Parts: sequence; C-alpha cells; structure tokens
Amino acid sequence: MATATDKAAQGHESAEHDVKDAASRGYRKTRRGYVTSDKMNKTIVVEVEDRVKHPLYGKVIRRTSKVKAHDELETAGIGDLVIIAETRPLSASKRWRLVEILEKAK
Repeated sequence: MATATDKAAQGHESAEHDVKDAASRGYRKTRRGYVTSDKMNKTIVVEVEDRVKHPLYGKVIRRTSKVKAHDELETAGIGDLVIIAETRPLSASKRWRLVEILEKAK
C-alpha cells in the first residue's frame, strides 16, 4: 500500500480531483411534474409536487410549486408529464431544463 509520501512524490497529475467527467458536476436534482404553460419561447412552466410530513402532527401534506424550465425544441405541451433537471441559470428565473416527456396530454 502506498504511503502519503509516495502519493506526494507521484505529483499533482495523478490527483483524483483532476479527472474531469460527468460525475464531477456534482449532484443535480431531478423533478417530475405537469406542464401548466407553454406560451413562452423555449420555456415551459412545470408544476412540481412536494410531499412533506407536518413536524407536529405527522400528516403528509402536498405542496406544489411552479418552476420555469428550458425546452429547446419546444416539444412539451400543456398537460404533459415531464422530468426536469437542475442546470446552470439560463435567465433570471430559469434554473431547470426539460429532460424527458413521460406522457403526452390527451
């Protein structure tokens, strides 16, 4: 097994944190929700549901929030069930992007 001095002698090039791959971006949140608006160019509004347990009474409460997501190809429509993922800020209010359309609206 290599000691700390042996690892230091190998140099900076072998450091694990230098490896650039998909995992180096860190953890990206994904959410699932329904499209409520598609009127903006390349932007959809997705209603995302969160289930939280009440701290005192223990009842599970449904909380919804609306987030704006980037839809480059403008494929999603109102009522579609979609998966969105966290991304870099794309505008003042857009921090999510469309990953997949799970179910088209009828």
